[in-house]
Amino acid sequence: MYSKWFFLSPKRCFIPAVSAWAIALTVSILSAPVCAQDYPHKPIRIIAASAGSSGDFAARLIAQGITGVMGQQVIVENRGGSVTISGELVAKAPPDGYTLLFMPSSLWLLPFMQDNVPYDPVRDFAPVTLSGSTPALLVVHPSLGVKSVQELVALAKARPGDLNYGSASTGSATHIASELLKSMAGVNIVRIPYKGTAAALNDLLGGQVQVMFSTLAPALPHVKSGRLRALAVSSAQPSALAPGVPTVAASGLPGFDAVSTQGMFAPGKTPTAIVQRLNQETVRFLTRPEIKEKFLSVGTDVYASTTEQFAATIKSEMTRLGKAIKDAGMRAE
Repeated sequence: MYSKWFFLSPKRCFIPAVSAWAIALTVSILSAPVCAQDYPHKPIRIIAASAGSSGDFAARLIAQGITGVMGQQVIVENRGGSVTISGELVAKAPPDGYTLLFMPSSLWLLPFMQDNVPYDPVRDFAPVTLSGSTPALLVVHPSLGVKSVQELVALAKARPGDLNYGSASTGSATHIASELLKSMAGVNIVRIPYKGTAAALNDLLGGQVQVMFSTLAPALPHVKSGRLRALAVSSAQPSALAPGVPTVAASGLPGFDAVSTQGMFAPGKTPTAIVQRLNQETVRFLTRPEIKEKFLSVGTDVYASTTEQFAATIKSEMTRLGKAIKDAGMRAE
């Protein structure tokens, strides 16, 4: 009979013997919440894009803002402009909440433009929060004679293949927005590629190209001076960055939404309690009025979200924008 029991104390207390696997399972179950409660007990690092970029600015602002409430230093580490390098690093990091990723939508759209991406954007990351989005401004040269999206679409349908648009590098947010417009409107507008927005905008001002989606900061001064005409913003909702300018969606293409979004991720399989703690503190910081103003000053609308909302945004963009990318045959440069 004693093969199934063992002696515990001088008071002759006996308890059932348990197998090694049962002990391990119990320890594992009990230790998970303890780890989450102890988090963080060492510095946290956020892997971000190139130093000086808008993503770097946002990541550093967030890091400074949550350092105090997290009780540990939160530092930003730049890994250059390669989404694949940063993505792979965080995808393979321990899922303990100490290595995070702050990246724009190119993180989850890149697999549509490049083969053998070393991570799965859904499986390998746990969305923490969407921090903001940057809409593009649809602008035309005044000589084109159109004053609305509807008029632009009507002109493009009447002159298929005759109009052209300028865009930055292949796969950029403005390039994707342009191809989404073509796809949803059913028009053929020829792309004129440029290495960056500035070069494309210069040719639009000179009349060499007729239309383009531009980032707001460089385009708005020319709109105010009358050298360019703004037709719409690319976001689903009107933007505080371009007061009074309608959305493409409200201008005849319902459902149009093409912005550059950015947010924070933890490695996949990071405990839910840790992800929720990061979300809670980051969202609390982002929703402060003075922080919203700082983001607006660099051309970003703050959009602090729940983890579920962020995951839904990623799924929606992969469906909508992924189709536009495939239809246009975009390949990463």
